[in-house]
Amino acid sequence: MPDSPVPAVDLELRLVRYFTVVAEELHFGRAADVLHLAQPSLSRQIRRLEQQVGARLLDRTPRGTRLTEAGEVFLPQARELLRTAGRAAASARSAAAHGPFTVGFTTHMIVTPAVRELRHRHPGADVRALHLDWNDPREALLDHRVDAVVTRFLFAADDLDVTVLYEEPRVLLVPLDHRLAGKESVTLADFSDEQLPRFTGADRIGANPPGHTRLGPVVDSLEDKLELVASGEVVTLAPAGFGGNLRPDIAVVPVADATPLQVVLATRAGDRHPLFPAFRRAAEAHLVPGAA
Repeated sequence: MPDSPVPAVDLELRLVRYFTVVAEELHFGRAADVLHLAQPSLSRQIRRLEQQVGARLLDRTPRGTRLTEAGEVFLPQARELLRTAGRAAASARSAAAHGPFTVGFTTHMIVTPAVRELRHRHPGADVRALHLDWNDPREALLDHRVDAVVTRFLFAADDLDVTVLYEEPRVLLVPLDHRLAGKESVTLADFSDEQLPRFTGADRIGANPPGHTRLGPVVDSLEDKLELVASGEVVTLAPAGFGGNLRPDIAVVPVADATPLQVVLATRAGDRHPLFPAFRRAAEAHLVPGAA
């Protein structure tokens, strides 16, 4: 008898990658740290994958996490699926030398001059710009939603190539009635006893000063963070570029000794669109302070 046809299954590659990390770590907490996700969010994503597969892949135990029998069978094929998808994407990019080139950018990052320059020099190219949430640059690159990202460097750099464009000072955001509002500048010591927001997103590594342990609510968006500041629940560091574009109930104070943020151009390591070198030259010429 002929073999029965294999039923079609829609698997999200992002969820498959999450599963392989949990399978390697055998601990949801450690895997969440590696992926820069909140642990409850990772658990939900794994449950979604198990629903798509139609089998339980992981069991939690008092000592950590173990693969089920189905998980043991699925793991090597999941790894091969990710490798195949990566090769397919790379082959398609190589074949489509004049295919779309998408530039990602995060809040208060202006990429227009470099995008305009690239379009001018390559009039036949399909050059696009896409705004990304503050915790999305790394995932957007690895998921091939964008080919390059201009953003602040607060994310893990493994599997990425990163070019520093310039450094940006930091400021402190406080409510208008705060004791530090109106100061010409402050130091980190001036707010060392203040509560700061807690971050779990992929691009929030180093967002708070090193060693600051008094952390408040977890925030997942810029709007949530600004609401917490305005209501007096937290103060927070922010890029100086945010200074003139905030709510009227928040004061901005320069921080004299905060480590500057690096504004960077990032792309996938070893998998660059043919237009990337030209865009990098345009970014270095037009996206730095004082550029014409």
